[in-house]
This record gives sequence, C-alpha cells and structure tokens, in this order.
Amino acid sequence: MNKDFLAISELEKEELLEIFDLADELKKKQKAGEAHPILAGKTLAMIFQKPSTRTRVSFEVGMYQLGGNALYLGPNDIQIGKRESIEDVARTLSRYVDIIMARMFDHQHIVDLAAAAETPVINGLTDLLHPCQILADMLTIREKRGSFDDLQVTYVGDGNNVVHSWLNIAAKIPMTLNMAIPEGYDPDSKIVQYAENAKISKINIFRDPVAAAKNSDVLYTDVWASMGQEEEAETRKKAFKPYQINQDLLKVASPNCLVLHCLPAHRGEEITHEVIEGPHSVVFDEAENRMHVQKAVMVKLAK
Repeated sequence: MNKDFLAISELEKEELLEIFDLADELKKKQKAGEAHPILAGKTLAMIFQKPSTRTRVSFEVGMYQLGGNALYLGPNDIQIGKRESIEDVARTLSRYVDIIMARMFDHQHIVDLAAAAETPVINGLTDLLHPCQILADMLTIREKRGSFDDLQVTYVGDGNNVVHSWLNIAAKIPMTLNMAIPEGYDPDSKIVQYAENAKISKINIFRDPVAAAKNSDVLYTDVWASMGQEEEAETRKKAFKPYQINQDLLKVASPNCLVLHCLPAHRGEEITHEVIEGPHSVVFDEAENRMHVQKAVMVKLAK
C-alpha cells in the first residue's frame, strides 16, 4: 500500500482483496478471544472535525485490540487549520504517533495533512469521500454472499461522499452500480467519469428508484441531509421523499437482497423501521465490520 489511505482509487484490486482477507483473519481471532497485538507499542491519533460514534469507537477499540493506544483529538482540542496550520499539526503529530486518522469536512485538508505528515494518514471521512465505510460494506457483502461475483448494488438517495467511494470501488471490482438519485443531487461528474472510464463496472444513474432496484443484490441508503446540511433538511425531505428503502422497493429486488445503511439512520425517512429491523437488513453486521476492516488498514500501514 501507499503511505496513506485517503481514497479507494489509490489502491489496486489485489490490495483491496488483501485488506478484506486480513480483516476476515483479524475478525476470526477477535471472535475466538485470541489476542493479536500486532501493533503493540503503536499509537493512533484520531482528529475529529466532525463528531462520530462509530468512527471513534471502531478505531479506538480496534487499535486497543491490536495492542496499541488511541488518542482522541476533538474540535476543541486541536482546531486544525484555525489555531494552527494543518502542516504544523501534521509535522508535530508525526513526532509523537505512528498513525493519524482524520475525520474532516474539506477533502483538501486531509490531502494537505497527509502531504505534511511523516506517519501514515487514514481518511476517516471527508465531505468528498468515505472510503473506510465502503470497505466495511464490501467486506459485509462478501461475508453474506460468499463472493463479489455478478454483484448488483443499488444506492438510493443523495449523491454524496458515500456514493463517491462506491464509484471508486466500482472502478476496481466488477459490479453493476445503480444509483437512484433525484435530479439536482447527482454525484460529482468527474468521479462518475472516473468509474466509467475504468470500464470495470456498469454505472447507471436512475431517477426512478424502483427501476434501479430491480433484481438488485444490495439496496443501500444514507441520510438525506448530512452533517453541515441542516439548513437544507426541509427542502431535501421534499426532494427525497420517493427515495426510500421500504417493503415495496424490496419486492422488486433479488429475493436474497441485503439491505445496508452506513448509519446513523433516520427511520421513516430514507429507510423504514420495518426494513432496517427486517430479515434482509445486515446494517449492524456492517457497522461492526467498520472495526475489522479498519484494523486491517492500520496493520497494512503501520506494521
């Protein structure tokens, strides 16, 4: 792997498969109660401009299970780019810690952080990309289906950072990626073009979620308004109202369809309570797999 993990597009298919295989191995060890202190004596700095339950806990506990330590640096602790330049923070932290994970708004900030840091930097999320989430999603899909063969994924909702990372992985692993997105909320055209130019997967944008979901192996959604978009929430509710994963949508998907959601979920909006608690949902297996796949990334970068 490269020094950093900022985007799935930076990895080759073989590297992605190695991460999934290692995540499987580490998960089995953890479930068996077998200690695996691969990163004993190592320290992870976790920079949070955006708060998150799953990202903090999965990285912190994952690092503990690997024998290392994790240090939380919240918005009031570090004020990166405000009180101190990104470059100075990166260079200073590199003298103290072995890995830096950052969850930030502006993607350029994490690019600048990685450029200045001497230690590996992991993208925990930016407004542009959410690579660790999609690694967890793909790990979950492989666990449940046994392989990625003949995979059709339908994403329903906003063309956001999650969609961008789905497009990135579709440029590496063959699939049919359908995106049901209301007009005006499409993903970044350059990232769509990148996935199409790879000629690895079939990339389709639909306005009709029913047409997109037909025969799908996976139905996936995210909140209609992400953090920082609160002022748009009411407008978005009107635009996204037809873009909900519900029982009607499940009926047109594959009989063994998996339902995924990166969480937190707004039940009754992008997904119904009935579906997220139903037999097709693997949402909480998916949430758990964030920890296992992130452990694999940390081992690959810092071992």
